[in-house]
Amino acid sequence: MDLRIDEIAERIRALRDEIGYTTEEMAEVTGISKEEYEESEKGKIDFSFTFLYKCAEKFNVDMVELLTGENPHLSGYTVVRSGKGLPMKRRKGFEYGHLASNFKNKMAEPFLVNAPFRADELSSIPLSSHDGQEFNYVLKGSLRFVHGDNVEELKEGDSVFYDSSERHGMAALTEGGCLFLAVVLKEERR
Repeated sequence: MDLRIDEIAERIRALRDEIGYTTEEMAEVTGISKEEYEESEKGKIDFSFTFLYKCAEKFNVDMVELLTGENPHLSGYTVVRSGKGLPMKRRKGFEYGHLASNFKNKMAEPFLVNAPFRADELSSIPLSSHDGQEFNYVLKGSLRFVHGDNVEELKEGDSVFYDSSERHGMAALTEGGCLFLAVVLKEERR
């Protein structure tokens, strides 16, 4: 078992306990079964981006706090050098580099995403949803994008902006994978 997954799982469990949510409530929030949520909280299975995002929103913390145990502290600006984004490996080899992990009170979560080519996923792309909107811009390779019943093929230089509360997913179409910028815009809290 990956120690990092264990550490993230412990932070999620501790926050849930501290706030007083039940595992049933969190399972509903994250869109998985109570059993799967409890396995996630024990560190027995890895977390999807959507799972982490929904937990962070429910706990009213920055997702970076779940990943690292630290609170972002910069407020004027933050610079992330090439290849130095906070790494996250989620969903069958997808590699995310968080491009603003040190910036507090973010209105968006920017990521550089490297999606691996997986021929088996092209006919049945895993879908997820979360509050807010999202913007994806293809930098290298090509990407199959699914949003509800719609399917688009995006090439280098193409972009898509969408309502991320609708089921969506993507898969690399090029054998070398696909590199794209993903910016998740948080839903405004009222």
